[in-house]
Amino acid sequence: MKIPKITNNNPPNQVTENPPPKNGILEVKVTYLEMIVPLDKDTPTTVGDDLMILEAKKPGAAFYRYLYQQVGRPWLWYERCAMTDEKLLSIIEDPAVAIYVVYIDGVPAGYAELDHRSGSIVELAYFGLIEQFIGHGIGSRFLNWILNVAWRKQPNCIRVNTCTLDHPKALLCYQNAGFTIYKQEVIRIRDPRLELFWPKN
Repeated sequence: MKIPKITNNNPPNQVTENPPPKNGILEVKVTYLEMIVPLDKDTPTTVGDDLMILEAKKPGAAFYRYLYQQVGRPWLWYERCAMTDEKLLSIIEDPAVAIYVVYIDGVPAGYAELDHRSGSIVELAYFGLIEQFIGHGIGSRFLNWILNVAWRKQPNCIRVNTCTLDHPKALLCYQNAGFTIYKQEVIRIRDPRLELFWPKN
C-alpha cells in the first residue's frame, strides 16, 4: 500500500474548524461501550501484508506524544497533553499497558493502547489513525487485530469510550466491531485549545 495522500474524503471536523466558543466551554456527549463476548470466528484478525503492527515497548514520552498529538489533535484529545513526562511515563511504561503502532511503508499511521491494569476489564484507552490514513480501510482491520490481542488474556469484557469531539464515524466503527453502549453522559470541558499545554504549531 502506498502512503495515502491527504484527501477531503472525510467529513469536516465541525469542532476544530471553528474557533473556541466565547465562554471557552465545550459541551461533549460521551458514549461508553463494552464488548462482553470475543470476536466471531469469521471476523478477520490479520491485517494483510500491506500493514505492519509493532508493540512499542517503553516508547518514551517524546515518541508517545508524537503519536498522541498526530492522531488526537484533530479531535481535541487533551488529557495526555496536560500530563508531565513523569506522570505520562508512569502510565505508558506500566507492564499492564500495551501500545501498538500500525505502520504503512515504514511510516506510523496510528496507534492503539490497551490498559490491563484493572485486571478483569481491558480498556481500549486510545485508538486512532493519523488523519491522512483515515478512509482507506485501515481502521477496521487494525481494530479487529487489536481486539483479538485483547481477548487473548481472557478478560471479562473490553471497554472503550468515544465522544462527539471524535471522528463522526467513530461510534459506528466500534458498534460494527461488536461493542454495545452501556452508558452515555454529557459533560462540559474547557476548550483545550485555550490551555497553555496545547501545541501551538
